[in-house]
Amino acid sequence: MDQGTGRTAAVHLTHDGDHLGQLGPFELADPWWSSVGELTARASAEAGVPVAVVRLAGVTGGDGGRGGRTVYHAEALERPVDRAPSPAGPELDALLGPAERRAGWATPAGLRAALDWAERALAAAGRPVTGRAEQVRTWNLSGVFRLPTADGPVWLKVINPSFNAAEAEAIALFGAAAPELVPTVLAADPAHGRVLLDDVPGEDCWGPSAEEVALAVPGLVAAQAALAADGRAASAGLPDRTPGAVAAAAPGLLDRLAATAELTGEELAAARALAARLPELAGELAACGLPETVVHGDFHPGNWRSDGSGLVVIDFADTCFGHPVTDGLRPRGFLDGERWAQVAEEWARAWRERVPGCLPERALELAGPLVHFGCALRYQEFLDHIEDSERPYHEGDPAAEVRHALAAAG
Repeated sequence: MDQGTGRTAAVHLTHDGDHLGQLGPFELADPWWSSVGELTARASAEAGVPVAVVRLAGVTGGDGGRGGRTVYHAEALERPVDRAPSPAGPELDALLGPAERRAGWATPAGLRAALDWAERALAAAGRPVTGRAEQVRTWNLSGVFRLPTADGPVWLKVINPSFNAAEAEAIALFGAAAPELVPTVLAADPAHGRVLLDDVPGEDCWGPSAEEVALAVPGLVAAQAALAADGRAASAGLPDRTPGAVAAAAPGLLDRLAATAELTGEELAAARALAARLPELAGELAACGLPETVVHGDFHPGNWRSDGSGLVVIDFADTCFGHPVTDGLRPRGFLDGERWAQVAEEWARAWRERVPGCLPERALELAGPLVHFGCALRYQEFLDHIEDSERPYHEGDPAAEVRHALAAAG
């Protein structure tokens, strides 16, 4: 198997606490560990009953969340008639047993609870489901399901509320300033990190057109400027990821990375010197005159969705209070030179129109080290809140972002 184009996946199947043996391994065309639609279809066909993936239990090989040989825990949503419970043993008990920091949806009970809540909430909203939920994605940051209704599909998303923004509340903030920019929330359960979203027609904007950039970037800026101007951004109670907060937290992160030896001695020394300069850099960024506001936090083109006539931004789990240049710079790593130049131009023009006298181009030039240190802190937050078997998704990411910060400073 070419790990760049696919992966293998074996499944340990359970039902109501009974281990029912292993399915697969399957050769899958989709390489991404978190993409489970193809896997659930193959596992359901072999088991003869609907199967849902609970979590990634292990991976050998692969890189960057894709490829290699993966092992999953999956739950049969109905008991198979031809599979008797099998003895487990210490190794399997360790693989499938409880673990610290496990996501709420990454257990059979949590998975069923999320789906049951979604069915009840949609029935109460007058959109009862008309068939089984289709599992699209599951990993340590979220679980995503597509639920059929007579009025079109609805999306169930579950996230960990301990380190993510309440998406319904974040969407409401942006929606108050730019309702056309956000998806429609049908129901929410913030305590358990659950939200139901109406379908957004179209496709995700990987490789966006000039027209899509011209909708997404000024649209976000308009909302952020409005939220900053009326005070809602500062009073929303969002996580503080302002440049000052990032500068204050950076030395502690480097202490942790020093203990893991993920950075060379030379890299660590350069990173400490850069961290010492971050407060000054934050002051220079503030002098550019752009207001701190509500920040999407992951404003790359894959989180823009368009049907050719309009554009909606999705995935608000990283929403925070911060500097808008965080969103302004985010598309850079996903676009070619020409399209990135358009993003930068649209972003700068939109801010100049709303804050006369501000210096958005200067902000884009200055902010790279702060933004990358902010990403490093966010990745470390992921690692601090996920179970051990999920760490391969993010191992090395904080150190990699510190290297990006050094490159940006250089």
